Amino acid sequence: MSFEILRDRLPEINQAMLETFAMIGVAIPLAVLLGTPLGIWLWSHAPAGLNPTPRSHAVVSAVVNMVRSFPFLILLIAIIPFTRLIVGTSVGTAAVIVPLTINAIPYFARLVEQNITQLGTGAVEASRAMGATRWQIIGNVLLVDARPAIIGSITITTVSFISYSAMSGLVGGGGIGDLAIRYGYYRYETETMVVACVLMVILVTVVQYGGTRAARWTDKRVSA
Repeated sequence: MSFEILRDRLPEINQAMLETFAMIGVAIPLAVLLGTPLGIWLWSHAPAGLNPTPRSHAVVSAVVNMVRSFPFLILLIAIIPFTRLIVGTSVGTAAVIVPLTINAIPYFARLVEQNITQLGTGAVEASRAMGATRWQIIGNVLLVDARPAIIGSITITTVSFISYSAMSGLVGGGGIGDLAIRYGYYRYETETMVVACVLMVILVTVVQYGGTRAARWTDKRVSA
């Protein structure tokens, strides 16, 4: 391995790491912030939910499925006019954050819906019997019981979208994945590609480990 090449590429590697952190650090919190209430709504308004509205649920569910099913690469290109409207440009890291977020919101919403559904109806029925309101059931019962699973879903979403960010090079978004493609594939710098891949593996491992620890810490069923 040529350390001279890696030394020369160190500024690009550092910049790529910062770009990856920027993409994930904005897209994932926005996905959690917007996807959580959307997932709760999907569960609550389902035919067997707290406040069933089958028609509106069918429409929203169809839209969620449509956006979620779009391959990220196609979505990245398809919404370029919208991206330009939101961030004022169609290239760069900021331009990648928009489709990443749009793709992550329904992805995470479905996970939240599943997390709550898997709790079953026992806690809901018990809360209803004690006179709890719908918002009390959601905020004080369901979200508390589903918290470890939701943290696990955040971890899964983060890991998945770290890999999606590798496609950001198509619009000049940068990031570790783009670095590996530009220097490892197009310029045949195997050393740079290996380092980029190792950094991606380390990043995913750290996220997975942190998420697993956080989920275990918040799970009241697990003894200390």
